[in-house]
Amino acid sequence: MYLKKVDGPRAVRLPDGTIMTRADLPPADTRRWVASRKAAVVRGVLHGLLPLGEALKTYGLSEEEFAAWQQAVERHGEAALKATQVQKYRQP
Repeated sequence: MYLKKVDGPRAVRLPDGTIMTRADLPPADTRRWVASRKAAVVRGVLHGLLPLGEALKTYGLSEEEFAAWQQAVERHGEAALKATQVQKYRQP
């Protein structure tokens, strides 16, 4: 079995002690962005599993969209990424 060459680490240890690998990231062709997939991408970038530029390119995200996800997680936790919670956590 051969492993695909990637720049950067293949796995990182998160603050809670769990290990996150590139296999934990959503597929590149993801079209339906549920909260858990958004959170996985944000965690991957924040903890150095993949660079921001690579995440934006791979998932077809804009910088503003990723920044909104990141800001929601930092301010209110991963629950803020749920579509039903947008009104609750949105700033007036």
